[in-house]
Amino acid sequence: MMLYFDLLIQGLIQGAIYALVALGLTLVYGLLRILHVAHAALFTLGGYIGVIVTNDSGSFLSALILAMFLVGLVGMASYRVIYRPLLDRTPLIALIASIGVFIASEELFRIIFGAYGLSYLKPPLQGQIEILSGIYLSYARILVVILAIGLLTLVGWLALKTRLGIAARAAVGDPRMAASSGVNVETIRYATFFIGSAFAGAAGVLVSLLNNLVEPTMGAVPSYKALAIIVLGGLGSVRGALLASLALGVIEAYGTIYIGNFLDRDSIAFAFLILVLMLRPQGLLTRE
Repeated sequence: MMLYFDLLIQGLIQGAIYALVALGLTLVYGLLRILHVAHAALFTLGGYIGVIVTNDSGSFLSALILAMFLVGLVGMASYRVIYRPLLDRTPLIALIASIGVFIASEELFRIIFGAYGLSYLKPPLQGQIEILSGIYLSYARILVVILAIGLLTLVGWLALKTRLGIAARAAVGDPRMAASSGVNVETIRYATFFIGSAFAGAAGVLVSLLNNLVEPTMGAVPSYKALAIIVLGGLGSVRGALLASLALGVIEAYGTIYIGNFLDRDSIAFAFLILVLMLRPQGLLTRE
């Protein structure tokens, strides 16, 4: 029985990381109807900033905050440089541009930081605590859960309780109507890219901490899964993306133990996604 609880906890932790990555994609798609593939590059950038700043300063907290802030700014710049000039074109052009930026970013990371990755000199938060009888969690994994809950709660509060959130929902529903009502749609778009990118940066830092490794291609698999997650959850549905993220993390955790001899972790994830999409192609929380 304890094994089931342990797998459930590990799956929810992994799902929390997927949720942080997928949320940014969902917000951007909901606002612009663009699949922001270059989001994965921001995830990787967050990981590099986390490792470099922690190694130089010795403060993981400073590294996390700085990574979220800088990656958020880079996300805003990506909107200005990549997507804003293409808003009047078909979304396919923006998608192709985004894929190109992602591929180029992997090579840029390789040139700047090397091909073999970076690690923490003294990995922080590696101590463990017993949360249930026989189940131990590292402080790093506990931080993942606390940070994911805190950030996702913050987004929910911003969306429901603030003028920015109300304006953002109006801009998602009908940008022209929102603009005619006095909503600054451009400000909403920049804010959306900042928040979504900052979350991707935080996820990159957390993954670099859990794996004690950051490398140029670390964003590839999470980005593919995040794209599948937002489709699985229902395109543009924040609640659907969160549910799909947690479900995917749990399925991976159990599948790795029980069918790991036949399929690796990533294959299990994509097999699950394909199976669900065959049954509900419209997504988990989207009505037909």
